[in-house]
Amino acid sequence: MKNITILGDGAWATTLALVLNKNGHKVTMWSAFKEYLDELKIKRINTKYLPDFRIPNDIEFEKDINVAISKSEIIVDAIPSKFYRSVLKEIKADVSHKIFVNVSKGIEQKTLRRMTEIIHEELGKVKTCVLSGPTIALEVANQMPAVAVSASNDFNVSKIVQETFFNESFRVYTNSDPLGVELCGALKNVIAIVAGISDGLGFGANAKAAILSRGIVEIARLGQAMKAKKKTFYGIAGLGDLATTCISPESRNRTFGEKIGKGEKFEDIVNSTSSIIEGATTTEAAYNLSKKYNVDMPITNQVYMILYHNKDPKKALLDLMTRTKKGE
Repeated sequence: MKNITILGDGAWATTLALVLNKNGHKVTMWSAFKEYLDELKIKRINTKYLPDFRIPNDIEFEKDINVAISKSEIIVDAIPSKFYRSVLKEIKADVSHKIFVNVSKGIEQKTLRRMTEIIHEELGKVKTCVLSGPTIALEVANQMPAVAVSASNDFNVSKIVQETFFNESFRVYTNSDPLGVELCGALKNVIAIVAGISDGLGFGANAKAAILSRGIVEIARLGQAMKAKKKTFYGIAGLGDLATTCISPESRNRTFGEKIGKGEKFEDIVNSTSSIIEGATTTEAAYNLSKKYNVDMPITNQVYMILYHNKDPKKALLDLMTRTKKGE
């Protein structure tokens, strides 16, 4: 049994609490929203993000982040990317011997930093790992079969995290490319938005397949320019996660894109939901990364133009289809 603290109160944070509790670990949850933490403690149901599942009585809730962290040897970071750094800045407890597991799929907009980079900038040389893959929270909570990767530069760390999360319905593989895994998790959300736009415009499976197959190419192209391993992008964390996010009706990013394709406005969609749509902010970060590394990312460029320059989605997809002829 391990003592584990989860930072966050969203659907994935709650789902992982259920997984870890089932695996026999002692779980403590922390949230920046103290009143909501009280509600979770009393109701034992995450009514906002995962309403159909009861939170077991032996999962604890702690309002003080430093007390929560002091209790555990593994810290699971399930904080949205836009709040990630500010939450880490609150940590004053000794973390030198703890493992920080990032499960958030985003890129910091202003700095273009990945989440584990932010952990190291704010907390120093702590042990880090990335847990990522095609893992729709609702399915994992229902104990449907799912796979993920535990990625770290330190094999012993990735092995510990693998053993901690692994069970008969949640299979975890070790991986030695945390850079690639983090990029996959963030960038696939951009491609999923385009898949949703295609759905919103009424296009079919052919268009979806084109978006998915060409999307993974440009994600991998950027990843290789940033020194990630090419094979990561065609594995569980890359192609696997991309497929799920582009297809699943539960995918927030695909659903966001579908609404864009049907004519809804970016700001109206974001303001109408309490959930964080990581792909919306990651699009700008991905666009800026493509310029920084001089990488051609035509799909990402068009999503950026749609979201940040009000380009008509039909015109954007037409421009993608009529680009200069080239080989695959």
